Amino acid sequence: MDLGLKGMKAVLAGASKGIGRATAEALAAEGVDVAICARGQEGVDAAVAALKAKGVKAIGESVDMADGEAYRAWVARAAEGLGGCDIFISFASAGGGPATEDSWKKTFDLDLLATYRGVEAALPYLEKSKAGSIVTISSTAALEDFFGPQAYNAMKAAVINYASAMAQALAPKGVRVNTVSPGPVFVNGGSWDMIKTHMTALYDQTKANVPMGRLGDPDEVARAIAFVASPACAFMTGANLVIDGGITKRVQY
Repeated sequence: MDLGLKGMKAVLAGASKGIGRATAEALAAEGVDVAICARGQEGVDAAVAALKAKGVKAIGESVDMADGEAYRAWVARAAEGLGGCDIFISFASAGGGPATEDSWKKTFDLDLLATYRGVEAALPYLEKSKAGSIVTISSTAALEDFFGPQAYNAMKAAVINYASAMAQALAPKGVRVNTVSPGPVFVNGGSWDMIKTHMTALYDQTKANVPMGRLGDPDEVARAIAFVASPACAFMTGANLVIDGGITKRVQY
């Protein structure tokens, strides 16, 4: 199936590794020019080089997404550098952990506020696109109890709510907004890799709770994100796509 992505422009925040990096590579493989940012310049440079090798235009910068002014400026600069923005996605996250005032603030800044700031900065470009698409990244932790009360779970639920309202507001302007909510995804060097090494019993228990018997792979999520963002999915907006191997037990409707 032709996703209709060739020649489009994507601005991906926090995309030098993990699901963000896999998404950048999936889009580049479809002929999408890509701009990425992350905090570490070395990681950004490595990702940009890999993306350019796919024959597309790729640019990247080191940006602290908790710095609202710098982050907004980068989104605009990235869109200008690509010659437009058809797709915007923010992958930044403070991750999970025990609820403290510090974790609430960090998660609010990166999981929710960075999504809002990035969308706000990208909107003038998205509204000029013939197929403007925003994909917000949530989690199955937003849908059911997962490791107890956490700022991460609550902020990811807020992302879904915000995206749903944006979908209604932006549809008349030709911009679609959808959410992708992954379940546990194993990333080399990521949180589940560390849990597997240092909290083996918890890792094994979580894996056993997945009906498919394994954790997800970043590429599996990335391919779904690429489809949701693409013109091939043109009539879909306001949806929350759960990709979790069946770990979420609620009826999906």
